[in-house]
Amino acid sequence: MAPRSRELMRKVSVIAATITSLACGTNYIYSAWGPQFASKLNLSSTQSNLIGVSGNLGMYASGIPIGLLVDAKGPKPGVFLGCAMLGIGYFALYSAYNDGPGVTGMPWLCLSGFLTGAGGCAAFSASIKTSALNWPTHRGTATAFPLSAFGLSAFFFSSISTVAFPDNTSSFLLMLAVGTFGMTFISSFFLRVIPHQPTYSTVSSDEYRGDLRSNRLHRSKSGDSKRGAVREPSEPGMHHAAPNGSYPLFRSESEDAKAHLIIPDIPNTETDETSSLMTKSSVSGAGDPEVNDERCDSTAHDPHHLDIRGMALLPKIEFWELFILLGLLTGIGLMTINNIGNDAQALWSHYDKSVTPGWIQRRQLIHVSIISVLSFTGRLLSGIGSDLIVKKLHMSRYWCLFISSAVFCAAQLCGARIENPNQLIYVSGTTGLAYGFLFGCYPSIVAETFGVHGLSQNWGCMTLSPVFSGYIFNLIYGKIYDEHSTITPDGRRDCPDGLDCYRNAYWVTFGASVAGVVISLWSIRYHHIIKLKQERKELEEEGREA
Repeated sequence: MAPRSRELMRKVSVIAATITSLACGTNYIYSAWGPQFASKLNLSSTQSNLIGVSGNLGMYASGIPIGLLVDAKGPKPGVFLGCAMLGIGYFALYSAYNDGPGVTGMPWLCLSGFLTGAGGCAAFSASIKTSALNWPTHRGTATAFPLSAFGLSAFFFSSISTVAFPDNTSSFLLMLAVGTFGMTFISSFFLRVIPHQPTYSTVSSDEYRGDLRSNRLHRSKSGDSKRGAVREPSEPGMHHAAPNGSYPLFRSESEDAKAHLIIPDIPNTETDETSSLMTKSSVSGAGDPEVNDERCDSTAHDPHHLDIRGMALLPKIEFWELFILLGLLTGIGLMTINNIGNDAQALWSHYDKSVTPGWIQRRQLIHVSIISVLSFTGRLLSGIGSDLIVKKLHMSRYWCLFISSAVFCAAQLCGARIENPNQLIYVSGTTGLAYGFLFGCYPSIVAETFGVHGLSQNWGCMTLSPVFSGYIFNLIYGKIYDEHSTITPDGRRDCPDGLDCYRNAYWVTFGASVAGVVISLWSIRYHHIIKLKQERKELEEEGREA
């Protein structure tokens, strides 16, 4: 295949991955239809939150098995699985809404919500994997498109709903079922991993073994990987052509002494920081006793040479600090994302008795769109800002987590104090910005801390933490809201108390966000100390060599 054709196909694949991701972030639009869904089916706020939490559970708890599937089998199975689960999940919710109260049980409603989340996770993982494999030297830029599209998903669908069928929850759910299925299914035919053809150079076996020994003892410099590097096994769906006459990589000692090894020339992987999210290494430390015995838990280490995954994560302090911090901050964000519709309904019903349900639903869609757009903005600011912090200011990416925690604190204060529904934009805006800032830099931090080779699995482990915190915070919100609600003669629930309907829930999450600030500051200090120790150790080694 001609190089131009390959490049064109890779660009088409990135576009397909972006469209796929646009269909995957629909969990964040729950507040746009959740209150109306609960009202139609006579569900309590706690039951409504359980459906929303089930979607979050599907999105985050399925990260590990989906990551293993995509890593082992390639992107295609992931996108087809996601396509099916999204379509089934949303169509089941659409059918339940039309059937009315008492027909569909809570277990089936929660399972349907779970399918929408798990489907989004599967298709999104496939789109990110495809973009990363197709652009090995520009992975930061290539993955930025699907990442940003994921954040804009709620805005995209809520905008269509506002224009095409306002105040019609049934049509909205049908659009989600057809739209998410159709977008992922059609895009799957263009979502392909295009193989690369590396160049090859002849390297003597003595030089090759010498370079391996050198790489075990010292960090590689910017050009070291260009010669004598061990090629990583191909990713699923990625095939590298071998030249005729090349020798196998592992040979006997006697054969090694007589032969030359033909090793592919591999471009320098230590490129710009923006490529650090999912960049693969040309040399793996996995399996080297000298490397594995090193203290590899500092971000000062080269992430391309780290490979810490699975059970090896558990003894690491870095794993637990990142796990707890992601759980706290994501859970805080999910409480508002899932309940901003209830916030708007409670405040407007108390503030102006003349407003109609349709008018309130339009206000809910506006807040969902604000969260989506500000989340997209936060992701961009965090991604670019974290690169500037590292490259220009020579500081830690953990400062982005501190900023996210601080903005979350402000959001919770706004949520606990604002009584005028016209000012609710401050709650949705700050929440979206903080949430985007959090996820814009977190995968890069995970990759730098534990290595890029097991990023899919490690990120799947990390995303287990919001399962617990999201469930707890949403359940707290639902219980508090139900305590202030009354049941109308027609069986519907209504909360006439305005801010008091949910104020205490925001005080709980404010305490959690303060804890997030403390943990992020401790993490900055901890990694600064580790970095200083590592630099001191390297200087001592250079002094002994001199």
